Amino acid sequence: MEYFPEVIQVIPTENYKVYIYFDDGSIKLFDASDVINKGVFKQIKNKNVFMDRCTVLNGTLAWDIEGNYDPGECLDIDPFELYKCPEVEEPSELFNSQKK
Repeated sequence: MEYFPEVIQVIPTENYKVYIYFDDGSIKLFDASDVINKGVFKQIKNKNVFMDRCTVLNGTLAWDIEGNYDPGECLDIDPFELYKCPEVEEPSELFNSQKK
């Protein structure tokens, strides 16, 4: 049976990258800096929107633009495309700042 990747957690960063956690335990890094200048994705060019509205909807990385958590009204990215992103280690630097 073919693996269908499902996103279970996302962590956006200030530099328009998103750590993506998949249900198989892998962690991928999506660089959104290329898409934020194109089409509907221009809506997430604002750093506050990019950071604050980044979530998991429809089993994948999404931005809940309106803030109503409606899977039909979000910007989401195909999980198969996200799964092709480079695999990375857990971003420990993101968690170290929370321990202080």
